[in-house]
Amino acid sequence: MSAFVAWYAMRARKGGVRSIPKLVAQDDQLHSMAAHEPEAIRRPSLGWALLEPARFAAELGLLALTGPLLATSPRGDGHPVMVLPGFAATDHGTMLLREFLSLIGYEVFPWNLGWNLDQHSAGENGEYVAQRIDAIADQTGRKVSLVGWSLGGVIAREAARRDSSPLRQVITLAGPFAGNPSATSLAILYEMITGNRLSSPEHRERYRCGHRPLAVPSSAIFSKSDGVVAWQNCVSETDAITENIEVYSSHSGFSVNPAVFYAVADRLAQPEQGWSKFVPSGPYRHFFPEMGSAQGN
Repeated sequence: MSAFVAWYAMRARKGGVRSIPKLVAQDDQLHSMAAHEPEAIRRPSLGWALLEPARFAAELGLLALTGPLLATSPRGDGHPVMVLPGFAATDHGTMLLREFLSLIGYEVFPWNLGWNLDQHSAGENGEYVAQRIDAIADQTGRKVSLVGWSLGGVIAREAARRDSSPLRQVITLAGPFAGNPSATSLAILYEMITGNRLSSPEHRERYRCGHRPLAVPSSAIFSKSDGVVAWQNCVSETDAITENIEVYSSHSGFSVNPAVFYAVADRLAQPEQGWSKFVPSGPYRHFFPEMGSAQGN
């Protein structure tokens, strides 16, 4: 397996491999469109949207192929982690990620709220999610880390804004928590299922300040080739405990992409006191470009 990784690293440096995930920390300017020009953000191109199923299958295959490498991911300290599924998905959609996090040493909890239909599942004011977080914190006696995929990431950050006291950190996976809520290829479906109007003043207000940092450490993992949501909606203003990490992934692939799994494991392994920003290391270092190589992209 090490020879396989070395070959990919060599090919990636020469530009011969374009399908390997690329993960980099981004500079603070990435959030500027969400903060100042949200209406200029557009949904992903039709081409990326149509490629989602094929890319998901490829990423699932890559997960199977590189499974032994993931076994060397940073180990967990046993603290509780709650994983929130994406729009119109259930806990089944995050099963592989939750299994992986359990294997490396975390006490992992599903959200247990059924299909993620936004306020119909989380509560009009996020009260069902808040109750779930409090129950996990009470059960374990420790602060809870949240990992939210897509709409689950939006809900996770909203929960942290309402009450950060029971939380350790928040990690979003392609979570469109800021910018222009209409910039998604699932806009019509979302409106039909939830009854929300993405263009309404109330919904715009929901995302207006989404780019602002949270009171707890947060990592926004996003992909510029996302076929479902605009990547500009998925990044935050950064500070000492807030970061953006880019990964080459389809939107649906965030639930199976091995580079995403590695990044999540690395972030969760950060000590409760002394959190630091992501730096690729270990056997997956060959899958990531040099830090800062995407500055100004």
